[in-house]
Amino acid sequence: MPEIQHDISLKKYNTFGVEAQASHFVSFGSEDELNALLKDHRLNDLPALIMGGGSNILFTRDFEGLVMHNNIRGMEILEEDDSTVLVKAGAGENWDDFVGYTVAQGWSGLENLSYIPGNVGASPIQNIGAYGTEVKETIEQVQTLDRETFIPVPYSNNDCQFEYRNSIFKHRLKGKRVITHVVFRLSKKPDYKLSYGNLKEAVSHKGEINLTNIRDAVIETRRSKLPEPEETGSAGSFFKNPVIDSQAHQQLKAAWPNMPFYPMDNNQHKIPAGWLIDQLGWKGYREGDAGVHHKQALVLVNHGQATGDQIYQLSRKIRESVLAEFNIELEYEVNIF
Repeated sequence: MPEIQHDISLKKYNTFGVEAQASHFVSFGSEDELNALLKDHRLNDLPALIMGGGSNILFTRDFEGLVMHNNIRGMEILEEDDSTVLVKAGAGENWDDFVGYTVAQGWSGLENLSYIPGNVGASPIQNIGAYGTEVKETIEQVQTLDRETFIPVPYSNNDCQFEYRNSIFKHRLKGKRVITHVVFRLSKKPDYKLSYGNLKEAVSHKGEINLTNIRDAVIETRRSKLPEPEETGSAGSFFKNPVIDSQAHQQLKAAWPNMPFYPMDNNQHKIPAGWLIDQLGWKGYREGDAGVHHKQALVLVNHGQATGDQIYQLSRKIRESVLAEFNIELEYEVNIF
């Protein structure tokens, strides 16, 4: 069984780079190691937190329990034909490394999701998305381990109940399953998605429209707008883009004619949370080392020595101001502890 460590700093395990201590910490690299940990009666009474890349978490205090670091690696082709390939990746694989691997193989489906921080195991939980693509479009199956019965439980795409930045693992099954692997069905015959924003223009500047150029364009665009994790701590988008009904949308458009929006099903509209925050003057704002990124108002940052609570208190002020001005209550995309 993996060695359990005590009083471990979590600073290098979260992309915000905030200091927090875990009373107990263990890293597991296989389903067998995970099973052994879950069956260890000495750990039964400890609150447990499963962590991957730490790219979607904000620690506001020490964690008085057991942090279990998911380090299950590996990639495997399960089956393929002339049109598609079924590939399984360990939950502990770095997400962007995996995307780079699929693009290098000439498999389409994940290229628009390049350079998103975190690990493979987090992708279905959040139903990560970018540039007109969501990961649910490629997920065939999510393989999990039941934390109470210790039995492997697979979930089909439909079982995952994917929604915008949401899934069954984020609500009903939160804390009840550990994701061990994710199986993706990718295409050998690319169906490029370039309609979002200026992506098509960015790709065309590179010449031929192909998977490599799409990936490179996405990476360059993200780098131009977002902080580099190794330079400035952040967790990417701190808030979800709110979805409002037609009536609320019409009222807001009357007051804010230039407000951007994206039509969705059921007469709903998605509003960029970053635009709302930017209109209220938060972009580039700073309180000590807690701040809002100077290029993207949706991203909260740690300029060096901010505590998690300082970042959280700043986020509360932003939420309150958006609610007061737009009557929209922003939801956190980041998990706060």
